Amino acid sequence: MLDAARAEFVERGYEATSVRGVARRAGVDPGTVRHWFADKSRLFTASLGMADVDPSVVVRAVVDGPVDRLGERLVRAVVEAWDADAGDTVRLVVPAVISDPGLRALLPQFLGAAVLGPIVRRLDVADARLRSSLVASQMAGVLMTRYLVPVEPLASQEPARVAALVGPTLQRYLVGELPG
Repeated sequence: MLDAARAEFVERGYEATSVRGVARRAGVDPGTVRHWFADKSRLFTASLGMADVDPSVVVRAVVDGPVDRLGERLVRAVVEAWDADAGDTVRLVVPAVISDPGLRALLPQFLGAAVLGPIVRRLDVADARLRSSLVASQMAGVLMTRYLVPVEPLASQEPARVAALVGPTLQRYLVGELPG
């Protein structure tokens, strides 16, 4: 199923891929796919080798609470998710995605649909796509300097401390005034 899912995602894109299409390609009933993967985002993360990552948990952790601390909650949720296995998943998945043009094209679609999109939609702000890309760029830098090319002291900071340091920047990207 995971091979079929990965092939479907690469060929069709995140948005156009369906659980039914994955099931058809894998030669199984759609109920079988749904039995193992709660939704399309879980199927996608599992197809990348990140079966333990549930994007909806990250989104819930971020959107539950006051808007004025959204950036901090986002940083903390992401760092805590990747810290769960000491960053091993990041070190495996990121190079694989970067080296595969099909997966590289899928990642922005996935992030927009399953993670950043729901967060930014809650805010109902202008320039939502720009804001999402700014947030993604900042978080990519945090992931890179924390797990792939560890830069101290950021790499060893507690998630709450990283969130306190980086969160205000994300907060500005999410709801603050952007330069003209």
